[in-house]
Amino acid sequence: MYSAIARNKRNTWFILIGFVLILGLIGLVAGWLAGNNWWITAFILVFAGGYATVQYFLADREALALSGARAVTAADAPRYHRLVENLCITTGSPMPALYVVQDPSPNAFATGRTPDKAAITVTTGLFERLTDRELEGVLAHELAHIRNYDIRVSLVVFGLVVAIGMLADMFLRFAFFGGRRAGNNQAAVIFMLFGVVAAIVSPLLAGAVQAAISRQREYLADATGAMTTRDPDGLASALAKIAQHDAPLQRAHTSTAHLWLSNPLRPKGLAKLFATHPPIPDRIARLEHMGGRF
Repeated sequence: MYSAIARNKRNTWFILIGFVLILGLIGLVAGWLAGNNWWITAFILVFAGGYATVQYFLADREALALSGARAVTAADAPRYHRLVENLCITTGSPMPALYVVQDPSPNAFATGRTPDKAAITVTTGLFERLTDRELEGVLAHELAHIRNYDIRVSLVVFGLVVAIGMLADMFLRFAFFGGRRAGNNQAAVIFMLFGVVAAIVSPLLAGAVQAAISRQREYLADATGAMTTRDPDGLASALAKIAQHDAPLQRAHTSTAHLWLSNPLRPKGLAKLFATHPPIPDRIARLEHMGGRF
């Protein structure tokens, strides 16, 4: 587990640096296409650096807001608070902030920069369908994401996906409105082509990055959570119920899909190629194999 934590901290910096370099390269190409207008390059570089910094500190709040999560106290949700508090005492972890999403689909996710600034979110559908034993397995899985620093890597990827989408949108808007007002039809066409290419390529690139970092982390969090509760069958039973009641979340977003315990979207077409979650039957089989060793 300690090697996984060290790897996740390294990956956070690699992804942040790679993110700024990719956007800087986009800025160089955009400045060159606009007739060596390096003000555009400078703007994109400043935007990339500033956005990466802001995203590092605020992405967790964005993810919670996008999901429609509401903070709850021990008085609001005593069962939820008691289970998480017991797990934190067992593992010696700081108590995370607790959030709830009003949605009948059973699901959960963890977010935050560090274990002492983390949050766990569950849907109301999860409470209604799972027993205490199963719910404890799911919460131990989410707490494992926090302890393994998966949450920080996931948030940085979330920021990358949003930022690239914003840039593609900016290029398209500039092509339609900026170039036309300036009477520069050639620049407008170039930016439109650039924006269209970015709009097509960026979701594919972001999806590939999300898929690459998410699948193994889900297996690792399953194993860490099962070791915490010493009950892998509890989490396996919870996953089986979640698969049985599999339905897309009402406020699901592609940028936050990789944060959830189970895919909150209905994958179709190309999305299946970039699935951010391993198949639930495979996860259950691994947990059942672990169960035989306790």
